[in-house]
Amino acid sequence: MLERIRIVLIGTSHPGNIGGTARAMHNMGLTDLALVAPRCEPLTADTVSRASGADTLVHNARTVDNLEDAVGDCTLVVGASARSRTLPWPMITPRELGERLPAELSSMQGRVALVFGREDSGLTNTELQRCHAHVHIPTNPDFSSLNLAAAVQVLAYECRLACLTETTDSAEPEAAPLATHEELEHYFAHLERCLIAIGFYDPAMPRQLMARLRRFTLRARPERMELNILRGILTATQRQAERHKDE
Repeated sequence: MLERIRIVLIGTSHPGNIGGTARAMHNMGLTDLALVAPRCEPLTADTVSRASGADTLVHNARTVDNLEDAVGDCTLVVGASARSRTLPWPMITPRELGERLPAELSSMQGRVALVFGREDSGLTNTELQRCHAHVHIPTNPDFSSLNLAAAVQVLAYECRLACLTETTDSAEPEAAPLATHEELEHYFAHLERCLIAIGFYDPAMPRQLMARLRRFTLRARPERMELNILRGILTATQRQAERHKDE
């Protein structure tokens, strides 16, 4: 199951941190690394040195331009965050993250992304709103700054521990596939268009409506079929709105 856990680094500025992340991943049996718009050359002598033999993960890493491209096929996206936000989001501990993994990865469709932000500023609010939940490492409040690779090591350890102790009953029926990140993003765009069309949502005065609907939907963890039903409802609503407009 560990091969279906993806570590995503956004805007990394130091190649040594990429190498250190690769080492932390390899220590815990994780192999899937994605780099989103790195602000440094990913593969340097420093990368190789810090990787300590795990630089193959960097060679095989996928480099993309944005978060959506990195997590589009994932059914659970968790962002590492150390800051409180204006709009509260589901927050879990590293141990709680580990406890969720067996059920999440019990089917072949399940894939998990753990997203880490920039060394100097972390993840933006927009990036965090693309995540189902946020994970916070409870460090010493008097010295809370944590190196990127160290943060990856903590979460990677919890992932390995959870997978090693997983005791899911194989006789249980396979769960219906959850909607992927990409499918959810298409739904949110469809929802926004529909709400504008029926006059419920005014982009000029957003009042965090879409952010709150996003939070609600991500918390519900809809299955793919459920999301298709919702999109069918949106399409029917748009058709009715068009008919009334023509009358």
